Amino acid sequence: MRATLIHGPRDIRVENCPEPTLLADTDAIVRVTASCVCGSDLWPYRGVSQTPRPRRIGHEFIGRIEAVGDGVSTLTVGDFVVAPWANSCGACPPCRHGVQVACEHRAHWGGVDEHGLPVDGGQGEMVRVPNAEGTLVAVPGVTEPDQALSKSLLALSDVMGTGHHAALGARVEPGRSVVVVGDGAVGLCGVLASKRLGATRIIAMSRHSDRAALARAFGATDIVAERGAEAAAKVRELLGGVLADSVLECVGTAESMDQALRCTRPGGALGFVGVPHGDDPLPMSVLFSKNISVAGGAASTRAYLPELLVDVLEGSINPGLVFDSVMDLEQAPEAYRAMDERRAIKVMLIP
Repeated sequence: MRATLIHGPRDIRVENCPEPTLLADTDAIVRVTASCVCGSDLWPYRGVSQTPRPRRIGHEFIGRIEAVGDGVSTLTVGDFVVAPWANSCGACPPCRHGVQVACEHRAHWGGVDEHGLPVDGGQGEMVRVPNAEGTLVAVPGVTEPDQALSKSLLALSDVMGTGHHAALGARVEPGRSVVVVGDGAVGLCGVLASKRLGATRIIAMSRHSDRAALARAFGATDIVAERGAEAAAKVRELLGGVLADSVLECVGTAESMDQALRCTRPGGALGFVGVPHGDDPLPMSVLFSKNISVAGGAASTRAYLPELLVDVLEGSINPGLVFDSVMDLEQAPEAYRAMDERRAIKVMLIP
């Protein structure tokens, strides 16, 4: 089968790989119908995260189950499933508390499972899924989704749930004002999540016309292109002399966290989901002086998937609009270049 491997900085290749087989009775084999490139995939692509040896890559995919182990009873061959970005057993204490990202038996896509067995990356034709019952979510009544539905289902594997996680961390609810820092797929889904949770004033920070337009389509009422102190002043102006009740940080740099804190009112809440890179960007003195509540981190999208899936199937949300480019799996190197150069918001790959 064909699959994507990363060999080093800006070195993505699509190569022949062995087809996966069941290695444990809790496994499933999924034939992938669509996968995608994530913003976090760009960190090793850019060389920020090291790649000491070639490895499979990709952690978001949807597809159809082709085989299940003897210990799998809640999933069957033929089920169409969404695979969350974080594999999880579903039974350990963190999983039972809805923090599947901290699963004690987690296997890592493109890495290894708890037994040291290799785990496929999501950007390929087939994937062995350890902890199948605790990880995969079957989509009821769907066997052959069209491209539009496939995009939204794929968004549920990571970016929509991550944007939702940021909104919950920022305590978004009806009547609260919201600022979203970051206009990538996660930030845009944060706008959509804030709208879904009832926010009526949502300010998206963007300097790109296409992303700003999508933010408005998702529910943003205002767009701010300024940065730093000027951005905070603009937010204060838009909100009638006060800063935002809720701020979503969806980038992960010291600069984006500084921007988020500048835009949060005293006593407000900040939800962060940007993968941290560089220096520790969270100054305790600012949190102390402004009494800002902070929550967030890596999103357990498996916990949110059932709830968000209902809205996708009913058509009340359409997070798949973040996929502004669709390419064949063989074009994966170009998909990475397009996202790295910000020519694409998010690329869906079709095997």
